[in-house]
Amino acid sequence: MRPFCRPGAAAGRLGDMNQPVFRGVHHVAVICSDYARSKAFYTEVLGLRVVDENYREHRQSWKLDLALPNGTQIELFTFPGAPERPSRPEAQGLRHLAFAVEDLDGWTEHLASKGIAVEDVRVDEYTGRRFTFFADPDGLPLELYEVA
Repeated sequence: MRPFCRPGAAAGRLGDMNQPVFRGVHHVAVICSDYARSKAFYTEVLGLRVVDENYREHRQSWKLDLALPNGTQIELFTFPGAPERPSRPEAQGLRHLAFAVEDLDGWTEHLASKGIAVEDVRVDEYTGRRFTFFADPDGLPLELYEVA
C-alpha cells in the first residue's frame, strides 16, 4: 500500500480505482524573518507543541517542527536573505493557513489579550460558518474557521 492512500482501499485506490487517496495534510512550511519572535508566537500564543528543533549550520537556518492536536505539523524555517512576501493575501502561492476552531470568540479574545489584531468576524456566504483573519509576526495571513 502506498503511504498516501487510505487504509483499506483496494490496492491503495478509491473510486475509479485509478485515483490515489490523500490521508491528510502532513505539514505546512513557513519561512520567518525572526526565529525567536516566530517561535514564541506559534508556541506561546497559538499553543502549538514543539516536535523537533534543529539548527542547520550548513544552511545557517533553523527548522522547528510544531504539531497541532490532530498531528498536522507546521515547519518553521529561517533562511538568510529570504525575501518578504510581496502582498497580502493575493500573492501567488499559499494564500493563507486556516485553523479549525470550535470557539471562535474565545480565540479572538485570546489573541486580542496578546495584542494581536484580529479582523472583524465574517460569515462564509456558502457554508454559514464564522471566520476571521489575523497575521503571524511576518504578516502571513492566518485564519480561524469555526467548525462547531
